[in-house]
Amino acid sequence: MTGFAEIFADRPVLADGAMGTLLSARGVMNNRCYDELNLTDPGRILSVHEEYLQAGAEILETNTFGANRFRLTRHGLGAQAKEINQAGVRLARQAVEHFQQRQAGHAWVAGSIGPLGVRLEPLGKTGLDEARAAFAEQIAALLECGPENGQHPRGVDLLIIETMPALNEARQALEAARSVAPDLPVLVMVAVDDESNCLDGSSPAQAAALLTEWGAGAIGVNCSAGPATVLTAIEAMRRATTLPLAAMPNAGMPRAVEGRNVYLCSPEYMATFARKAVLAGAQIVGGCCGTTPNHIRAMRSAIRAMDEQAHVEGAGAAPVESAETPPVPLAARSRIGALLAENRFVALVEILPPKGIDCSQEIEGAALLARLGAHGINVYDAPQASARMGGLSLCIQIQQHTGMDTVLHYACRDRTLLSIQSDLLGASSIGLHNILCVTGEPASLGNYPDATQVFDVDSIGLVNIVHRLNFGLDIGSNAIGASTNFTIGVAANPGAPDLENELRRFAYKVEAGAEYCITRPVFDLRLLENFLERTHDHKIPVIAGLWPLASLRNAEYMKNDLRFSMPEEIMLRMAQAETPEAARQEGIRIAQEMLAAVRPSVDGVQVSAPFGNYTAAAEVLDSVLRNGAGPRE
Repeated sequence: MTGFAEIFADRPVLADGAMGTLLSARGVMNNRCYDELNLTDPGRILSVHEEYLQAGAEILETNTFGANRFRLTRHGLGAQAKEINQAGVRLARQAVEHFQQRQAGHAWVAGSIGPLGVRLEPLGKTGLDEARAAFAEQIAALLECGPENGQHPRGVDLLIIETMPALNEARQALEAARSVAPDLPVLVMVAVDDESNCLDGSSPAQAAALLTEWGAGAIGVNCSAGPATVLTAIEAMRRATTLPLAAMPNAGMPRAVEGRNVYLCSPEYMATFARKAVLAGAQIVGGCCGTTPNHIRAMRSAIRAMDEQAHVEGAGAAPVESAETPPVPLAARSRIGALLAENRFVALVEILPPKGIDCSQEIEGAALLARLGAHGINVYDAPQASARMGGLSLCIQIQQHTGMDTVLHYACRDRTLLSIQSDLLGASSIGLHNILCVTGEPASLGNYPDATQVFDVDSIGLVNIVHRLNFGLDIGSNAIGASTNFTIGVAANPGAPDLENELRRFAYKVEAGAEYCITRPVFDLRLLENFLERTHDHKIPVIAGLWPLASLRNAEYMKNDLRFSMPEEIMLRMAQAETPEAARQEGIRIAQEMLAAVRPSVDGVQVSAPFGNYTAAAEVLDSVLRNGAGPRE
């Protein structure tokens, strides 16, 4: 092979996904040297390769990302660098050859070369010549492949230098490749930060220009903060080079769940990214940390759909009629949708489902709020991972008995992709058309900490699913006959400890199809003001969450246990209340004052009914309910 043109043949090519993510999921400890498994557990590595080929990957990376002398030495394996790399090539080659024999398909073996894991001069003590020598040693091993059963299978078809944190290290790896394997295609990919710049501060355009000058055959971005940042970097690179581009992001930012990092971008979201990346000029797409064969399979479907569309359009045939069934306008989906569409102020109340089967108190509370003029009831779904009546059931009963609009607070934690679709199709069919998409708290927080949790998707993936259902398509792009016509809401936390990550996820939710947002209860209005300012450009209605405190102990619990930002002034006011009733009234007054303060800048409020106290929620909303659903101030 003399270059990437032989690989591409004028079409996008799909690479594989993460190796470490699957190994970790299958019980390999994180402190283990994954590269060494090429020697000690080859069957496990081979099975991962085969799964990616079955999912549609056409470029299979060797399990050698960390198989350089520097990284292997940390595990006492430096002397086995050559052996480990050669074994990695043999396993990938074996998987490809078996696949081609069975499927009559084709795939390429790419030698994976990761960073050395040490600082190079002038920032570190490792010399550039030392770095270049270490890369050359690994690349030479990837070319030789080594004997197996008396035979010498050929080495890799191409080299992928990936996740480079700095351009000077990428240059040493590239120069080593050019000296050791001058005829092999070489793809060089950098990692970027949240602003889509290289980790050494270089812009994507600068990286593209320099890597082109230094002789890369193709360039791109992998790993990083997820699809959005990688896409932005690829778009900038396209303007600075004519080389083929590659995009292989992580499946979003990892979330700590029971001591493990879990990547929560859904396969559907990665499929959307694949389409956008190809349209932005990427000719190789794939995945990095957190991606699985399911992600690669979804990306394959998206790319194939683009190929088919291009083939039909190129042949001059009539356009294929879309299977989509768009939803009716937002104003026609539900009362809450109409209020949002007409820019009128929305007044919601959040309630908890009962712990048993008797929901008469919740229905009576909803009826009271309906008579007073509240616009809807938001029903929490398994709050704090506790076992309560299902939110869907309570929503339907409230609607049947009171005529009040309800919002289903729907969590992903307990549901597979199949059950999510089944639930939502059933909810739509019986008249529930407002949904709030949330990830859900880990089971470890609830009263059954050992309960199994699913997390097939997070709230971003859930929004994608609901959005597709709203266009009459399931997650496999199969027509379901009609739109589900949901108004799609999402949650946000203006007081999140990592606000930048919260804002980034909020942007992903809007991109996925969110139509309104309800915030977590806010006590520090400065946090809400900052959140509104930072999200102003996303242009979806924001409904502020309010919580009427019931007592000083309640305030202390919110502050210390749930980590809400609680101004000292509020704590002092609650402490000065001399009786339980005085404390309750003070909590209502605080919430009323906050409502008055935020009303000019938000599209509505959601007031919680603490401990089933619906009259407290009604008192907080009194000024809004007496004046009706007037226009937003």
